[in-house]
Amino acid sequence: MKVMSPAARWTLFASAIAGVSYVATWGLDLPPMVETAWKGAGVALLAIHAVIRARSLDGWLLVAVMALGAAGDVLLETHGLTVGAFAFLLGHVVAVALYLRHRRRASLRPLFLIPAVTAIAWMLPHDRAAAPGIAVYSVFLSAMAAAALNSDFSLRTVGRGALMFVLSDLLIFARLGPLPDTLATGLAVWGLYYFGQMLICVGVGQRLEPKIA
Repeated sequence: MKVMSPAARWTLFASAIAGVSYVATWGLDLPPMVETAWKGAGVALLAIHAVIRARSLDGWLLVAVMALGAAGDVLLETHGLTVGAFAFLLGHVVAVALYLRHRRRASLRPLFLIPAVTAIAWMLPHDRAAAPGIAVYSVFLSAMAAAALNSDFSLRTVGRGALMFVLSDLLIFARLGPLPDTLATGLAVWGLYYFGQMLICVGVGQRLEPKIA
């Protein structure tokens, strides 16, 4: 049986509170620094959760994935889309390395995500000058999801979380094109992203946690 420590349980609970309550800041007139810190807190606490559970190189790779995600959340607000996306891209590279260390018998079907997601992402923005950069990022995004689906981590948590991350980013790219930027769209983007990250963190952590007799 695998038992989560109290510290790990409480950091996960605190992360959920931060991640869900962040939506409330959209209707508040908060200083930009406070709103940005609130945005980054959810996944930053997932990184701390991963630190508490880390027992091996794989555990620390998970820490890096979550830490780079939190950095991306903050950098998107402070330095713009390109810098923030680069932090996420690095996180996808680390995640691919982690998933490849736990690859099971490979299936070709998840690999079709890479050309499919890249092509969709490239077509979405109205600003065609932005399309090549978005497509390059999407190669790494979809490779992360494909590697997750081809890993021996749980499809119900890690696989589902990776696909939720992909859908969240595609919605972001769609807002640069045909999709209106509404409250519903914003909730979908944030909800898919945050809970996708949580599923990845919890699923990988649970798989790596040593069993207690």
